[in-house]
Amino acid sequence: MLEIRPSCECCDRDLAPTSVDVLICTYECTWCRDCAETVLRGVCPNCGGELVRRPVPSASRLDNDPPSTTRVFNPDCLAAPA
Repeated sequence: MLEIRPSCECCDRDLAPTSVDVLICTYECTWCRDCAETVLRGVCPNCGGELVRRPVPSASRLDNDPPSTTRVFNPDCLAAPA
């Protein structure tokens, strides 16, 4: 089961667990679509991996396996070279 982190690591925007506008890398670094496309250009700054859309779990899975409440935020991300 994915952690389903609650926020974008770059801009700290809240991300709903059912949003289709969330991208992750293989280590589950989590980004909103805006940051992933405009700031990061589809590459995770932490591991260099590809960013892909996070799968959306069913409501029953969210009941059994609640999303993480741990926020990861790196304000230096916004200063990444464009």
